[in-house]
Amino acid sequence: MTHVNCLIVDDEELARELLEAHLSQFDRFKLIASCASAIDASKVLNEQEVDLMFLDIEMPVLKGTDFYKNLVNKPKVIFTTAYRDYAVEGFELEAIDYLLKPIVFSRFFKAIERFKESCAAPIPTEPGGLSKKEDFIFVREDRRQVKIWLDDVLYVQGLRDYVRIHTRNGSHIVKETMTSFARALGDSFMRVHRSYIVNQHRVTAFTSHDVEIGDVEIPIGESYRSVVKERFR
Repeated sequence: MTHVNCLIVDDEELARELLEAHLSQFDRFKLIASCASAIDASKVLNEQEVDLMFLDIEMPVLKGTDFYKNLVNKPKVIFTTAYRDYAVEGFELEAIDYLLKPIVFSRFFKAIERFKESCAAPIPTEPGGLSKKEDFIFVREDRRQVKIWLDDVLYVQGLRDYVRIHTRNGSHIVKETMTSFARALGDSFMRVHRSYIVNQHRVTAFTSHDVEIGDVEIPIGESYRSVVKERFR
C-alpha cells in the first residue's frame, strides 16, 4: 500500500490530539478521521477504507473492545487505555499492540513498527503468494512457508491488498487479492461477498442475508445471493 489510512477513536480530546501529533511524524500514515465515539467511528468505517485504527477501550455508551468485536470488516487495531487490566482482552482480539496512557512517542513508535511487521511478514516468494498441492496450500508467514489444509479453512476475509485465512486452528494473513486467492482454493469454496469466501463444507446454516459457520455470521452480498441460493438449495 502506498499509504496507511488511520482512524483515531477516543472520547478524550487531549488523548486524540496526542495521538494525532505522534502520527504526524510518519509520512506514509494518513489520518482520515479523529472521532470522539464508536458511533462516529462506525460512520467513517462505512464510508472509507481504514487500514489501522487507534481505539480507546474505556469509552461511554460502547466500549472499544465491544465495538471492535462487532465490526464485520475489521481494520488492524492498536488499543489505547489508561487501564492496564484490559491488556489481555485487547490481545485476545488480535490487536497489533496495546498502548497505556499517557502514550510516550517511543512506545508509539514501537507500535507502528509492529504494524509494519504485521504487513510485511506474509510477502510471498512465489507468484500469486501461495503454492497449491492438491488438498493443501503453502502460505508465507514469518519467513516460513506454512502448510494449510484446505479442509481446515473456515472462511477467507478480504483486507484490501491482503486476505485473512480463518482456520480451525487460528488465522493467517497473506498478501494476495481475493480474486486470485479464490482460484487456488477449488470447488469446495465459494464467494458470498466481495470481502468473503466460505468453505461450503463448514457452513452450518444460512438465510437470504448471511451464512453461518458456527457462531460466525458472514454477510451475503446482494450480487451473490442467487448463486448462494442455487448452491445450497
